[in-house]
Amino acid sequence: MPKKKPYSLEFIVKSSPKILYNCISTPSGLSEWFSDDVNVRDNLYTFIWDGEEQQAELLDVRANESIRFRWTEDDDSDSYFEFKIQKDEITGEIALVITDFADDDSEKDEAIRLWNSQIHDLMHHIGS
Repeated sequence: MPKKKPYSLEFIVKSSPKILYNCISTPSGLSEWFSDDVNVRDNLYTFIWDGEEQQAELLDVRANESIRFRWTEDDDSDSYFEFKIQKDEITGEIALVITDFADDDSEKDEAIRLWNSQIHDLMHHIGS
């Protein structure tokens, strides 16, 4: 089975890094835009969409900077999805950089459409 390939998406967000970090790292923040509901036990996040559950293991967290997860049912142990907050030192703009993995271009295109939709919900939630 070929390895999944990483790709990154960058979105400019009109928000403070602290508010944005809350939206990408807490169950209440994530349930506002990423999934319908989120439950956390230890390092295991259970995301719920339309009554269906999907679990992700928390791999890494850096306060007010980034958070990285790996889907538990993913066969590719090297793949993950990550939310990273970056500040442009010159313009002061805040960017949310999402790194994810896909098997092929078709899966990547579908995932990008989903990320765009979810980030639209995030922007609406924080008034960006």
